[in-house]
Amino acid sequence: MIDLRVSRFALITLVALLISAWLSASGQSGTFIVSQHGHSVGTATVTFAGVPAGFDTTTVIKVSMQGLNYNLSKAEQLTSINKIKRAQLSATVNGSAVNVTLSSDAAQFLMNTSANGQSTTNRLPLHLNAVLLPDFDPGAFDTLLALAATHNNAGIWAIIPKQNGSEMPVTLATYADEQGTLDTKPITVHHLVATIAGAQTDLFAGPKNQLLQAELPQQGFALVRKGFVLTPPAKAGAPPIPPPSAAAPAAPSTPPTAPVQ
Repeated sequence: MIDLRVSRFALITLVALLISAWLSASGQSGTFIVSQHGHSVGTATVTFAGVPAGFDTTTVIKVSMQGLNYNLSKAEQLTSINKIKRAQLSATVNGSAVNVTLSSDAAQFLMNTSANGQSTTNRLPLHLNAVLLPDFDPGAFDTLLALAATHNNAGIWAIIPKQNGSEMPVTLATYADEQGTLDTKPITVHHLVATIAGAQTDLFAGPKNQLLQAELPQQGFALVRKGFVLTPPAKAGAPPIPPPSAAAPAAPSTPPTAPVQ
């Protein structure tokens, strides 16, 4: 005969775990402003939904500026400890369409890329603490922050979905906490610097390791969660306006890095 008390306890425990996972995941969901030198050039929205086997995440990014019109959607399945199970990217970069799928077997990641009428498959080493990292993706930085907290900033890799795909080690350094406000309420802000292939990204996170702001390495770009203000700001906003007699500054020699090429 089944012990109903045990069954009820097991059911209550399962429901509590699911609610806890959902709250943890949904707490990272949010909308971010994509800016360059303090001027808005787009938005990025990320959602995390708790499921029994882990998390389902989606990211939608839209950037429109001189030299770059870019739309990306990412759907990703993660385990309960933020390991990649499967991901799919669809993007248009200045009118060119790109589709990427990422999966894994027991020994490697498999990245399939379709662009310009051609399809390629690349096999990458299976680093368990890996993050799929398109440019301007707050969801990827959320996952990176979660892995950093769990693994003491060590052993983390970035999967870069450009060309045929590549993996790069992530070096993380923790700096002194800072202060800010989120929806006008004071909040303690953790500050980390992630270095990938020699390029540094300043990451500012809340007490639950949710991304609040990222200062990106590409020509003054930043991601800022709506409602968040870092005090004082991490960097100055727009460059100062030169006096009328001064020559106008030269345009950047290279366009912003496109998230998928």
